[in-house]
Amino acid sequence: MRILESLKYEKGVDMKKFVVILKDKENGTLTKELLGQHVKHLKSLTALGKLYLCGPFADNDNALQIIIADTMEMAVEIVNQDPFIREKYYKSYVIYELIEANEQNGWLCADTQTKINLRESKIK
Repeated sequence: MRILESLKYEKGVDMKKFVVILKDKENGTLTKELLGQHVKHLKSLTALGKLYLCGPFADNDNALQIIIADTMEMAVEIVNQDPFIREKYYKSYVIYELIEANEQNGWLCADTQTKINLRESKIK
């Protein structure tokens, strides 16, 4: 957890959210010890304000984590510290930066990305 101590979330600081999909689970290899290490990791992230949401998908092959971090690189470091990744219980993952749409930001209607994607902006 070397970098985790330096990652304490500061209230009022606008941090980015990264959606992590843990993939390619090695079914039949989960031990109580590994599960305990993973839960300890999640508790540590929660205490630092770095875990927004997590859980497995109903397909029993993939899982989701939403990590709060400054950069993609920091999110990757956090995910790589998860015992489920270190011990290859999940053999791979993908990370996407989430641009959260909500009432406070007008559901991103005025966001640059939304404007670029609007069909009307491409017709002149």
